Amino acid sequence: MKATDTKRILFIGYNFSPELTGIGKYSGEMMHWMAAQGYTCTVLTAYPYYPQWAVQEPYRKNRFWYKKEETLFPSGGKLRVIRCPMYVPANPSGAKRIVLDCSFLATAFLASVPRVFEKKYDWVISIAPSFQFGLLGVFYKKIRGAKHLHHIQDLQIEAAQDLGLIKSALLLKVLYGTERFIFKHTDIISSISDGMIARISAKAKKPVAFFPNWTNTTSFYPLTDKSGLKEKFGFKETDWVVLYSGAIGEKQGLEAILNAAKTLSTETRIQFIICGTGPYKENLLQLAKDDNLSNVHFLPLQAMENFNAFLNMADLHLVIQKEKASDLVMPSKLTTILAVGGLALVTAGKQTSLHQLITKHQMGIVVPAEQQEALNNGILKAYQDPNSQHIKEAASSYAAQFLAMESIMSTFSKQL
Repeated sequence: MKATDTKRILFIGYNFSPELTGIGKYSGEMMHWMAAQGYTCTVLTAYPYYPQWAVQEPYRKNRFWYKKEETLFPSGGKLRVIRCPMYVPANPSGAKRIVLDCSFLATAFLASVPRVFEKKYDWVISIAPSFQFGLLGVFYKKIRGAKHLHHIQDLQIEAAQDLGLIKSALLLKVLYGTERFIFKHTDIISSISDGMIARISAKAKKPVAFFPNWTNTTSFYPLTDKSGLKEKFGFKETDWVVLYSGAIGEKQGLEAILNAAKTLSTETRIQFIICGTGPYKENLLQLAKDDNLSNVHFLPLQAMENFNAFLNMADLHLVIQKEKASDLVMPSKLTTILAVGGLALVTAGKQTSLHQLITKHQMGIVVPAEQQEALNNGILKAYQDPNSQHIKEAASSYAAQFLAMESIMSTFSKQL
């Protein structure tokens, strides 16, 4: 489908390409797809910083200034990216994250003012987190009469409250009140999972559209021949590899992986990999060193050209979350695990949409969140059970049927 010349999109969110993980991955792929279809897209975003929590090269030198990038597509579409300076804390706490969000809100607002005087955009899309970026969408909607879509990737306020990052009752009241204002002045609210949609709809008192995260099934797929993969990444062919790949933050509760490695250390074939970066990585490195865990390996983010092989190399994939966060976010890493036909072990409560989805389609193993013994037993059971092929086939089948990017984005663009 080709967009008409009148389809102009203004996108606002601080995570964007070339970030390889999390929300930036989806936002970048979304806007590149739309520009490739013929849309004229302007993106107000930050310099890439996630999950390292530091602005990355080659952007670091100019990170205190605005920067414009422009790409033209054969379809006639155009992608203009305006990078806004933003405070990025090396060790993000609750208070520092508020400063981060407010700094981007301010600089993105300044960048949005000139957009008011350009040719009108048909839609303005704001991405949460941070939820208050919806205020910029409301601002443009009120001034120019555009439609506003507010897409929620993470229930940020609830997560901060439940994890104890924000404890002030007055501040929470202000944040929830601001969110209600955004909901009231938004044409479409969308989110990524049934559980999140139910919670958002109850707050917003209006319908919430389903706009799930996807995976690129042409880039991520099961490999039929996996011989030599483990040696390629520095392991023995006889090793049984348990992989966590993604952001390394406090909300994941990744200490549980180290505890499992310590408990299962007598099973010498089981090797654990923690791949990625983030503000909590140094803590985990120190904990692993203190316990002298020779069966735990820390690897950096893998290059995109190696990532499909890297994921196919693992025998078990871990999706670890704390109980209070398990229905506030839909783990983006899970979509790619499913696409490669990986055997996923997910921590989630029975009441969560994540638990219900996995068990309904029998495409993974689910154990209760924050229960160390359950995690240990889940890993050991997967290791001792050779009959997991049906789970892997169900995973790749679900990804092909429900998570293909082309299908999801085509449906989304029709809503616009």
